[in-house]
Amino acid sequence: MSIIIFGGIGQLGQCINKVAKSQNIEGIIYLDEIEGNILDVELLENLFIKHKPSYVVNCAAYTAVDKAEDDVDLARKINKTGAANLADACVAHGSTLIHVSTDFVFEGNLPKALSEEDEATPIGMYGLTKLEGEQDIINKMSEFFILRTSWLYSEFANNFVKTMLRLGKERPELGIIVDQVGTPTYGVDLAACILHIITTQSKDYGLYNYSNEGAISWYDFAQAIFELGEVAVKVKPLKTSEYPTKAKRPAFSLMDKTKIKQVLGIEIPYWRDSLKVCMAALA
Repeated sequence: MSIIIFGGIGQLGQCINKVAKSQNIEGIIYLDEIEGNILDVELLENLFIKHKPSYVVNCAAYTAVDKAEDDVDLARKINKTGAANLADACVAHGSTLIHVSTDFVFEGNLPKALSEEDEATPIGMYGLTKLEGEQDIINKMSEFFILRTSWLYSEFANNFVKTMLRLGKERPELGIIVDQVGTPTYGVDLAACILHIITTQSKDYGLYNYSNEGAISWYDFAQAIFELGEVAVKVKPLKTSEYPTKAKRPAFSLMDKTKIKQVLGIEIPYWRDSLKVCMAALA
C-alpha cells in the first residue's frame, strides 16, 4: 500500500512519521511543500502516476490565522484550491483522501459541543478558506475523510506548548486568554487516528471531529503546561478584548466526537493525559 503525506515535514506529518515507525507501517512518502506542491496540477499528476497511492493525507495548509486576513489570495489558494486539486487527482487515480481541517470553521458563539451537523459559519478568512476546501472535497468526491481538529500541539515544530515553555522561562509573568474555550489535540493522537483509518481500510467516509477529550481555556492549558513542566511563572487571565488580534477567534469551539468514536471505533485520550505524554517526549 502506497501512502502520500502532503505537508509531510510539518508538525502533523512528523507525528504521523513517529506513529508509523512505532507501528512498523511502511510505504509512506512524506513530501514537503516543494516536492508536493498542491497548487501544481502537473506535478500532482506525475506524483500520482509514479506512486499510485491508495491513500493521500493532506496536512498542507495555510495556518497563519491573523496573516490570512490580509493574505487572502494565498490562504485561499492553499486551503481551497490545493484541497480541490488533491480531490481531483484522487478521483482520477482511485485514491482515498484524508484531509485535515479545523474548528475555526465554526463561529463559536454556542455554548455546546459542536457536531458535524452543526452549521459552519467561520468568522475569519482562515476558517472560511478551510471550509471552502472542505466543500470542494465533498462536491468532487465520495471516498474521503475530513477530520476537523483544534489546538494542535506536539513535540515537533512550533506550537503553543513549546512557545509557553520558552516564554515561561524568559518572563516572570504571562497573560493568557481565559474566555476562549475548546480542546487541545496532541498531534501524535491525531496521527494514530489517521493511521487507524488507513490500516483498517475503513469505508465509513465522511466528515468527522477529532480532538482530545475535555474542555478548557487557553489559560487552563498554559497553567497545566507550566505545572507539568515545573516552570515557575505567574499566569494572568486575559479577556479576548484585552488582547486584540487581526482575526477573530471562536469563543467556544468545543467539538462533539461521538461520531468518530462510534463509527470508526476511535478511542480518544483525555487532554491532560496526552499533554503528559508530550511533556515527557519534550523532556
